[in-house]
Amino acid sequence: MSKTALVLVASGSEEMEFVIATDILSRAGILVTTAGVPDGSLLQCGRGVRVKPDIGICEAKLKGPFDIIVLPGGLQGSLAFGGSTDVGEMLKEQEKCGGWIAAICAGPVALAMHGIGIGKNVTCYPAMWSKMEERGSYNYTGKRVEIDGNLITSLGPSTSFEFALEIVEKLVGKEKAAELSDILLLNY
Repeated sequence: MSKTALVLVASGSEEMEFVIATDILSRAGILVTTAGVPDGSLLQCGRGVRVKPDIGICEAKLKGPFDIIVLPGGLQGSLAFGGSTDVGEMLKEQEKCGGWIAAICAGPVALAMHGIGIGKNVTCYPAMWSKMEERGSYNYTGKRVEIDGNLITSLGPSTSFEFALEIVEKLVGKEKAAELSDILLLNY
């Protein structure tokens, strides 16, 4: 059975992180569903690119569980994720069940807003670290991609491919991640 991923998006999300994660996971054979927060309406990302998610977050709650929930960055999008009760409920259930959670750039701020991954090693966009510290106890590593248990975090736009390939490796396997890296001419 194919693995499943839920990739969130909101107004102000970082489009590179959203699109690269969605694309790489799809190429790996993972069944990707994109969910808009608060709904499935056409959204304008942080740099003006417009995206139309598959469904809204309420419908995503009904479709789950997913093998992984992915949160792209972009401060305004991340704050929307952090302010959403529905996102919080899904993340808490995902963490409780030992499912994978991944967040990049400002995305980890939403995790902190919902109390997800407290005490774990994380990385995020450096300017976002103070916002995470305000919300809970984390160990900032500053690595390009950090994995602690079932939590994957990453620095930002330049690490989007590494971030997505780590997700592929954890869900599908190292061989598939290496194959995609070769096809995409990446040095993973």
